[in-house]
Amino acid sequence: MKTERSFPKYVITKKGTAWVENGHPWIYEAEVMECIGEEPENGSLVDAFSVNGKYLGTGFLSKKSKIRIRLISKNANDRFDESFFRRRIEYAWRYRKQVMGDDIKACRLIFGEADQFPGLTVDRYNDLLVTEVLSVGIEKIKDMIYRLLIEVLAADGEVINGIYERNEAPIRALEGLNSYKGWYKEAPSALTVIEENGVKYNVDVENGQKTGFFLDQKYNRKAVAKLSKGLRVLDCFTHTGSFALNAALGGAAHVTAVDISETAIEMARKNAELNGLSDRMDFVCTDVFDLLTELEKKKTPEYDLIILDPPAFTKSRKTVKNAERGYKDINLRAIRALPRGGYLCTASCSHFMEDELFVKMIKKAARDAGKELRQIEARQQAPDHPILWNVPETSYLKFYIFSVV
Repeated sequence: MKTERSFPKYVITKKGTAWVENGHPWIYEAEVMECIGEEPENGSLVDAFSVNGKYLGTGFLSKKSKIRIRLISKNANDRFDESFFRRRIEYAWRYRKQVMGDDIKACRLIFGEADQFPGLTVDRYNDLLVTEVLSVGIEKIKDMIYRLLIEVLAADGEVINGIYERNEAPIRALEGLNSYKGWYKEAPSALTVIEENGVKYNVDVENGQKTGFFLDQKYNRKAVAKLSKGLRVLDCFTHTGSFALNAALGGAAHVTAVDISETAIEMARKNAELNGLSDRMDFVCTDVFDLLTELEKKKTPEYDLIILDPPAFTKSRKTVKNAERGYKDINLRAIRALPRGGYLCTASCSHFMEDELFVKMIKKAARDAGKELRQIEARQQAPDHPILWNVPETSYLKFYIFSVV
């Protein structure tokens, strides 16, 4: 180590040290042995050392969370000043420009640990940024981060007129943070229109799900559009109609969009009107499980392609088994409702429903339906939601396209 350390020092167990040295940035409460010196303030930057005195990294301390330290650097020579965080933002921005190309107007700019900003999400919708902060360390420096985001984008000719905070997640309580939403930098309107894959969407950053729109399925929707030409398509859990609209624009003979939320269906209907696609679509507000049960009983299949993009059925390891049953139920019924030669697109957005388990579930569903599946594509989240291989929590979206044989 080349520089004198000025941060509080925490000693980490051998197990925690191995965890960090294998690439993970989280140090759990159980792996913290002691703090040498005076206890720092919650959210402060602290150094982590092995029992042998080896420097492991520097990160944000969270006294109330089981994730006690979130590392942001393993470089002992880093100085955590404004220039450091500016470089991090510039790197994230350059990466998005390279991998997203023309889709840079509507994308995820910061994806938490994958961009070395633990607990921070920043989505861009034209001139609006929507943020979510889930760690107390980021909360303490968010004023600087927001200012730097605006400056970095402005230097590239990209003007940001508003920042809306969606800090509503219950997990904030584990960090000792309150829940709220509202303008940080107020813009004239919380409404905007984005374009993705040639489809326009009304986005409400104040009242929409999550940050206003689900950006992670961007290129999976494009794959569905390519497949849909001439087919009768059923889009289950349509939300604001994104898969349905891509299918319609891709030349589907007809598309039915289904969701249990009347608000979601109304937004999907408006998006269809915005794109001039209303004449080849219809919208149904009902329970998807009930609808699929009805469809599987029919002798003549009504649809050639069924899309399953449900909300996360599990948000913890404790409920994975229940979630597996839910996923199997909808996939089994969808496979039964499809003709041989039909197509199934099926997704899970839960990190805890790991890919191996998801694939095993699909195999069981096909077996119980008495049909076989021929894989066309296996896909994940869009690259503006990058996956760090040493941080499995950054990999969460599974998306498969099959033909039924």
